[in-house]
Amino acid sequence: MPLTDLSLAELQTYSPDVAEPEDFDAFWSGSIAEARSYPLDLRAELVDNKLALLDTYDLTFAGWGGTPVRAWLHVPAGAGGPLPTVVQYHGYSMGRGFPYSSTLWAQAGYAQLVMDTRGQGWAVGGPSATADAAIESGENHSPGFMTAGILDPSTYYYRRVYLDAVRLLEAAGELELVDEHQMVVTGGSQGGGLAIAAAGLAPLAGVRLLGAAPDVPFLCHFVRAVEVSPVRPYTEIVEYLAGWRQHAEAAYRTLSYVDGVNLARRAEVPALFSVALMDPVCPPSTVYAAHHLWGSRAVDRPPSEIRVYPHNGHEGGGAYQLDVQLDWFAALFGG
Repeated sequence: MPLTDLSLAELQTYSPDVAEPEDFDAFWSGSIAEARSYPLDLRAELVDNKLALLDTYDLTFAGWGGTPVRAWLHVPAGAGGPLPTVVQYHGYSMGRGFPYSSTLWAQAGYAQLVMDTRGQGWAVGGPSATADAAIESGENHSPGFMTAGILDPSTYYYRRVYLDAVRLLEAAGELELVDEHQMVVTGGSQGGGLAIAAAGLAPLAGVRLLGAAPDVPFLCHFVRAVEVSPVRPYTEIVEYLAGWRQHAEAAYRTLSYVDGVNLARRAEVPALFSVALMDPVCPPSTVYAAHHLWGSRAVDRPPSEIRVYPHNGHEGGGAYQLDVQLDWFAALFGG
């Protein structure tokens, strides 16, 4: 895969003017309040994860619209709380999968929360999944999730998913095994976008985080991504607007409310990004846009660092980046 975006020198100074609605904060504050109109209804059940060194709990909590959202809570076997906690979100088409599917952070000694993504999960399967039971706008959309409800920010799919991500942070604060004062968020691709959203919305929700580690994040700088990404999922938007040409203005207005760049501006905690320069799925310029504007609205602007993988595609740094994250999380947690 050749370079399909800007050169590294251009990326290092790339800080675009991303459109932001005037009522952005009011929209999300109101959305959080509406999500909280439903009780969390948090339930946790110890399950047999078939692993000797970890305990796993099957969690259910009320996400957006009261939809029951599933998650795993992994902890070292026999651990007592509260533990420093890593909250993990997943990539497009992924979900929490099986209880043994993703346990690295618990293996490192932390509590690890792994959230299902409503309506997704077909790429990993597993014993259960979270349906998107929210009322839809009734509008047509192209195959996939990128254009579901896209004509209005109140009906857009990712509004619901972002609020699920925030509700999981709120639910974490009620778990005895979780130290609500020592939480970080992470994920790759869509999961990286959700980590950015969670960090950006945490101040509005009154949730305390220590840091965010978005890997090759998706859902950033939509206008640029649609222009340069040659593959799905961003091309779902292209396909939709190629047919419904009259909806472009409304669609981009909706996307501005969920753009990771606008959410990154509001983050108040340190960030560790990763980017792959041959990534056709999440173009490097879109990642740098969020990185460069990270915390720019905060009173005390937090640091943001980025690890660059020049010869990699959407797999990014893989195990190399996990190695960096292990050290970074340990430092945040004071280990």
